[in-house]
Amino acid sequence: MDARLAKFGIGQVVRHRLFPFRGVIFDVDPTFANTEEYWLRIPENVRPHKDQPFYHLLAENDRETYTAYVSEQNLLPDDSGEPVAHPHASLIFDGFQNGQYHLRPRVTH
Repeated sequence: MDARLAKFGIGQVVRHRLFPFRGVIFDVDPTFANTEEYWLRIPENVRPHKDQPFYHLLAENDRETYTAYVSEQNLLPDDSGEPVAHPHASLIFDGFQNGQYHLRPRVTH
């Protein structure tokens, strides 16, 4: 499989195409990199192809916050300009400006 370039970037706020949730991207896999068990739990009629970028999100809906793993084909940009209310956002990002989160600097050796 040839991996494609990711359409969305880390810190970008997105929403799901089919389900009522949105989130901020904190990691990207070039192709599906979760378990087969996870893959099979996705209903077959909405199961995406594995050969596309998959995004790790700090996600929220009207009731809760959680992490989500979503295929590129099921994401759309969120143009609301509003931050995500996930409590872990401040652990990964150090600011939100113009609809975009900014990663915290990492300490490296």
